[in-house]
Amino acid sequence: MSKTPSVPGAPAVRRRFLKSAAAAGVGTAAMTAPMVSMAQTTTFRFQSTWPAKDIFHEYANDFAKKVNDMAGNRLKIEVLPSGSVVPAFQLLDAVNKGTLDGGHGVVAYHYGKANSLALWGSGPAFGMDPNMVLAWHYYGGGKALLEEIYKSLNIDVVSFLYGPMPTQPLGWFKKPIAKADDLKGLKFRTVGLAVDVFKELGAAVNPLPGGEIVPALDRGLIDAAEFNNASSDRLLGFPDVVKNCMLQSFHQSGEQFEILFNKDKYNALPGELKSVIDYAVQAASADMSWKAIQRNSADYIELKTKDKVNFYKTPDSVLRAQLAAWDKVTKAKSAEQPLFAKVMDSQRAFAQRAGAWQNDYMVDFKMAWNHYFRAPAKRA
Repeated sequence: MSKTPSVPGAPAVRRRFLKSAAAAGVGTAAMTAPMVSMAQTTTFRFQSTWPAKDIFHEYANDFAKKVNDMAGNRLKIEVLPSGSVVPAFQLLDAVNKGTLDGGHGVVAYHYGKANSLALWGSGPAFGMDPNMVLAWHYYGGGKALLEEIYKSLNIDVVSFLYGPMPTQPLGWFKKPIAKADDLKGLKFRTVGLAVDVFKELGAAVNPLPGGEIVPALDRGLIDAAEFNNASSDRLLGFPDVVKNCMLQSFHQSGEQFEILFNKDKYNALPGELKSVIDYAVQAASADMSWKAIQRNSADYIELKTKDKVNFYKTPDSVLRAQLAAWDKVTKAKSAEQPLFAKVMDSQRAFAQRAGAWQNDYMVDFKMAWNHYFRAPAKRA
């Protein structure tokens, strides 16, 4: 049997290596064991601006789960419902100060700090749908403008926008709205720049957070209100106190969600975990839009059949009155606030180009739906 030839000087080399390892405090067992990451888990405490039962809070948890699953045991996001640490409208300040590590809400909730922030969601957005508004944000200059606004307010947060929301109803009313004058004198709930639009239309507006709307309606503190979608509206209890809902509106037809991080906490993360967050935002955006179609359509049926809600299309005359009010409000604010005008100009330029493409290219899907599901009108 042949022997493996020995390497001259090998025993001495091995002795010197073991001696060096021992001096460094590394045992032979450690050198032969598989390499296992001993990194500690970084835990971020988030709060949403939504009640625990709302589908929006579910969306916040969906995002957190995607991050947690992809990050393994290196990063964990825990999400608390609205009011657990701070009221909904104080989320931005809490994240900025580090009271919370992050949060889930909408940019329009920061309207009180700078009117221009509400342009991410409020108003007709020059005819852009919510997904196109996100396209403008990430590829048309919106992200840099949002960062500029936060910097001007001395707010150090990292913001991710995602989740294109379906067009929101005009709202819930004791009597159907037949004309714009029907809004005059109504005590109405909305948020963002929609506050100014409805004021321009003659309503007395109260910008309540989501969890306070139905109790205020029930007690008569407000006459009417809007929130967002069939699933949220049903879970929050709107059909228990009001039975008329007006569908379609321009007051918030292009809104999206915002995920906030405290900048110091975010910057302390290694690059690969920042990438996990980035890709989780993108995945959650698609997932949210798919889930919304499933859940909103199912809850729309439940509202009509089980809750006996009467749905009406908002008259075109009211929609045109909204556009006129929006133009008046934004013209005044653009004259007063340079950053407001800068955001409006950026949106307009993007919408003119992208909207022309979309309107020319996209087929009218309603035509096909009517072909299959709506009975043809009876012949005379």
